[in-house]
This record gives sequence, structure tokens and C-alpha cells, in this order.
Amino acid sequence: MVRRIHIAIVEPSVIIRNGIVSVLKRLNLDIDIVEISDMPQLQSLLEKHNPDVVIIDPTQIGMISLQHIKENLSGSKKFIALQSNLADASALKGYDEFISLYDSAEQIKAKVESIISENKQDDSDKQELSQREKEIVSCIVKGLTNKQIAEVLHLSVHTVMTHRRNISGKLQIHSSAGLAIYAIVNKLVSLDEIKGLKNI
Repeated sequence: MVRRIHIAIVEPSVIIRNGIVSVLKRLNLDIDIVEISDMPQLQSLLEKHNPDVVIIDPTQIGMISLQHIKENLSGSKKFIALQSNLADASALKGYDEFISLYDSAEQIKAKVESIISENKQDDSDKQELSQREKEIVSCIVKGLTNKQIAEVLHLSVHTVMTHRRNISGKLQIHSSAGLAIYAIVNKLVSLDEIKGLKNI
């Protein structure tokens, strides 16, 4: 039996926090939600509740870095950046996904489901690619850009980038040629489909 995913919503604003909780509860996902509003006690509260997924506005972290938070938590955690305003690209580094206050319920559901499926996949086998990751590998070795992959698979560009990072981490392959060899050996693509790749 697959265990429920525990999600922490870290947000001092009761209106924003309750809005996110309300949307998540309507999505019929197998999750438990804990709300954290006490930012000075963030680290200790995360350690106490030990969530699988943390949704947090990067601008609310303050002087603590995301890397510092991750290093002090046990196990593999997924972090979703809640973008309530325009955030500097450097502030978003290290997050697994991004949710905007302007995303629709369906967009939020797709992003959270993607994170949850990655989390469950991590629990079962850290090295095996999910079906979605295999689709993305196939698109990559065919020469599609992140934007084209997002359009073909009906994902956000951020989600594609997250999947690409996870693929690189699982396979420890960081070149197009290496990825193409992996895709051929594992029958994700045929040799004819990647003849146009310049890197091979």
C-alpha cells in the first residue's frame, strides 16, 4: 500500500495559506497537509512535521538558504516555490517545481501530481525513470527544446526543467550523446529518430 504524501504549506499570510490549502483539498489527491506560519521557527517545525513536500515562497525564507534547510532535514524532500511576485532567478535555484498565485487549479494539480509521482518513484527505485521521464528523454534526444517538450507533453517549461534535472541525477548522464546512447539501449527511441542530432 502506497503511503500518503505529507505536504507542508509554509506561508505567514493566512489568506494565501488558506487559499492554497483550499485548492489542494479540492484536487482529490492522496495527501495530508500541515500549515506552518511561524517563520522564525521554520527549521524546527519542518524537522518536527517531516513533510515529503514543502510549498514555500522563496522571499519568505529570509537569511536562511534553501540549501541550509535541505541539509538539516532527513530524507529526500521536494520543494515547490510559491511565486507571489516576481522572484529573482537565483532565489528559485534548487526548487523542484514552481507554483504561481495566478496558476489555475488544473495547473497546480498537474505540478503537485508531478512532484508526488516523483516522490513515490524515489521511494520505490531511485535509479529507474518514470514513464514521464522516459517521454522527456525521448523528446530530448530527438532534439526538442524545453519549450517544445512542454508543448508536446502539455507541461510547463518549469516542470520539464525539473524532470531534466531529475533525469540527470538518476542516470548521472550530462550530455546529449550519453542520453542518446541510454535511449537507444533502453529502446526509448530508434537510431533513425536521432540521426539529426549534431552531438552524436
